[in-house]
Amino acid sequence: MEGRAKIRNVSVAPRKARLVADLVRNQYVDDALNQLLFTHKAAAPIIYKLIQSAAANAQYQEPAVAIENLYVKEIRVDEGITRKWIRPRARGMANRIFKRQSHITVVVDEESENDGE
Repeated sequence: MEGRAKIRNVSVAPRKARLVADLVRNQYVDDALNQLLFTHKAAAPIIYKLIQSAAANAQYQEPAVAIENLYVKEIRVDEGITRKWIRPRARGMANRIFKRQSHITVVVDEESENDGE
């Protein structure tokens, strides 16, 4: 049974969140959560909660699903809204500041015995 979780407009740049997402892609949920506990990146606690939520959603839809059999089937980090403003600099110049946001989607699925063939 497949479980999904999504968060939108989270204040982490997509480029930085993809580094963390690549660490846990195609791993079992337990292994992915342990990996995220010891990852020192801003996106790690956000993705940790998202994987927990996706696993809980899968278990809610099908109560017979065991958490040990779930793996991270898909994790996608898309670009969200970018806030732009100007910061004054010396000699009348200005710098553009971009505050980037992300949309993160996690899909966990139960590993079946036929997947290995």
